[in-house]
Amino acid sequence: MKISTKTRYGMRVMLDLAERYADGCTPLKDVAERQGLSKKYLEQVVAPLATAGLLTVTRGYQGGYQLSRPPEAITLADVIAASEDGLALMGCTSDLLACERAGTCPSRSVWSGLQNAVNDYLESKTLADMVKTA
Repeated sequence: MKISTKTRYGMRVMLDLAERYADGCTPLKDVAERQGLSKKYLEQVVAPLATAGLLTVTRGYQGGYQLSRPPEAITLADVIAASEDGLALMGCTSDLLACERAGTCPSRSVWSGLQNAVNDYLESKTLADMVKTA
């Protein structure tokens, strides 16, 4: 499993917005400047987050991006699910048909256990938790 750069940057955007949640909309150029990232690239990063309903986009003067719900209500799993095409460690942990041996493979339970541990951890952490530790 490897988390993509797009997902890592998406997490940075979400954490930046979580820190400023009470301030309302934040222009993407401000996030880009604070994070040292390209605004053009961040436009691609925020698109799936907005599509997944994690961000609210306000157009026009004084517009920008804001979390669609409080940071306490958005888990790291939510952010990763919006940015990645699944977070499967192995194909057989999410799809038994991915491997012809999945039904009889003795190591599948290890991979499934690890997958469950990762999922449980990501579900247990919110943006608010991350902001507190920063």
